[in-house]
Amino acid sequence: MRVSTRGDYASRALLSLALRNDLGVPTSVRDLAERTGLPQPYLEQILLSLKGVGLVRSKRGVGGGYVLARPAEEITLAEIVAAVDGPIVAGDFGVPHQDGACDHEGQCVLLGVWADVGNHMREHLSSFTLADMVLQARGIKPVQRTHSA
Repeated sequence: MRVSTRGDYASRALLSLALRNDLGVPTSVRDLAERTGLPQPYLEQILLSLKGVGLVRSKRGVGGGYVLARPAEEITLAEIVAAVDGPIVAGDFGVPHQDGACDHEGQCVLLGVWADVGNHMREHLSSFTLADMVLQARGIKPVQRTHSA
């Protein structure tokens, strides 16, 4: 799986909102774009998608903008990425056959492996909440690494 630019931008935008969430004041798209270095028109599209799945709320007018729709402790990286990129899977290969009957040699084994890889990716991304990343960004909590490069 490869996280798209859209998934990265959505994660960066929500992390920025979470870093300012204690203020309880909506953040304008322009301010969010400036703070994150993201292009404003693209960020507007992403925020609309995130609003559609209930990750952010918007307020119109003077002093308007976006806020997290739920506490940062309840929003995971997996949820953010899936909201803008779709289901987190290793590939679109289908599901393993239930009865073991494979159409081609080795197909069932590989379908099982790809499904397992997708499950591990979802579980790993689900282990990161916005609240955890806020603590890491503020230097309060060490950055979580499970594998060395």
